[in-house]
Amino acid sequence: MSAAETEKSGIFKGLKLTNTLTRQKEDFRAIDDENVRLYVCGPTVYDFAHIGNARPVIVFDVLFRLLRHLYGAEHVTYVRNITDVDDKINARALRDFPDLPLNDAIAKVTKKTADQFHKDIRSLGVLEPSFEPRATQHIDGMVEMIGALIDKGHAYQAGGEVLFDTLSMPDYGGLSKRKLDEQLAGARIAVEAHKKSPGDFVLWKLSSEEEPGWDSPWGRGRPGWHIECSVMSAYHLGKVFDIHGGGLDLIFPHHENEIAQSRCAHGTSVMANYWMHNGFLQVEGRKMSKSEGNFFTIQELLETESFGGRRWPGEVLRLAMLMTNYREPIDFSIRKLDEAENLLARWPEPVATDAEPDAEVVALLSDDLNTAAAVQALHALAVEAAKDPAKLDVYSATAALLGVGPVKADLSGLDTAAIDAAVAARLEALKAKDWAEADRIRADLTSQGIQLKDSKDSATGERLTTWEVKR
Repeated sequence: MSAAETEKSGIFKGLKLTNTLTRQKEDFRAIDDENVRLYVCGPTVYDFAHIGNARPVIVFDVLFRLLRHLYGAEHVTYVRNITDVDDKINARALRDFPDLPLNDAIAKVTKKTADQFHKDIRSLGVLEPSFEPRATQHIDGMVEMIGALIDKGHAYQAGGEVLFDTLSMPDYGGLSKRKLDEQLAGARIAVEAHKKSPGDFVLWKLSSEEEPGWDSPWGRGRPGWHIECSVMSAYHLGKVFDIHGGGLDLIFPHHENEIAQSRCAHGTSVMANYWMHNGFLQVEGRKMSKSEGNFFTIQELLETESFGGRRWPGEVLRLAMLMTNYREPIDFSIRKLDEAENLLARWPEPVATDAEPDAEVVALLSDDLNTAAAVQALHALAVEAAKDPAKLDVYSATAALLGVGPVKADLSGLDTAAIDAAVAARLEALKAKDWAEADRIRADLTSQGIQLKDSKDSATGERLTTWEVKR
């Protein structure tokens, strides 16, 4: 591989990113300014995505938008994969469709789950990536990479598996900063006697007749977890690319093992020049878990009254995420959602525009995706735009850069004529000084999610009341 294919030779455009590989904030320089390349680990489609899964999707959507602004949309390639071969998928297929052949059951599970994932993230205002490869589309590439690792002395067959030999890579552990002798076995497999070292991890494992499998030189089987992303990223972005992202929980073992496979197979010093990881998510100050009763899917938050007895619009969920810096832990709470919703309710409707986004917000986002400060600056722009229509274009372009906008009230299922009649009845009660009746009507409307706003006509002094949905 030539130096031009690996060196950060691009022009510095003001973007600084915290690189997990070096534990430092660095100036971002692309390998090629004409093709800036980003890879983010996507979902394993065995169950609906939970709210913690939404955080990296939203964070790296903002990075994608920022890179497109800085380099031009045609010069940015974003890959987010779908893992559709995994033992968790097999187990879910057997549980949900026991009467179907396993391959048919797997197809049903992965289609239903992937379709829901796409529906969910569209509601969160997420752009489509440039490519969304599925693991099952790249089995041949995985077989080829595993063969190369065996040929180069970095993998071996044992116990019906092909395993990566971590001892063959002297600097294994460079991303997580774990010493090799401290490594435990990779996730998803137990420590077995056939391993040379406890940290060795599966590249390929044999499948029974009942399990999904593909032909390979080592027998009919299926890939391990980590090899999938190494192959899909290389196929779309090259042996070395610019940025690899994901959640903090993926640093070890997944990303560490991706690096090991990719570097040893390709003979490169790095897999990606910059590694970015978002922080963990808690719900109301506690770790999210089904046993705690605080486990919520994106679909539940959007479509049911599971959290706080309310449905939450995608715009609110997205803004609430962006109000905390991506590397920090986030406490996902009703208070935070209320704060986001109240902000959005005060912002004007964005308009289609060719205007440039606000330079201050671009600078804040370019400082390691400081979305928390960017949201504050956007709010100031929204307040100005509400007063001065001439400032609406810049506000709108800036809102688009963050992918946020005001909540659109959902009036479906509401009897608007009945609400208008109740508002009029309350005004009559106020005129008659029947305060108890006026309070009763307000309380009744509030229980339906209707918020009243009283004002006076500047010319006549007459009381005016408007209403809006607050859900």
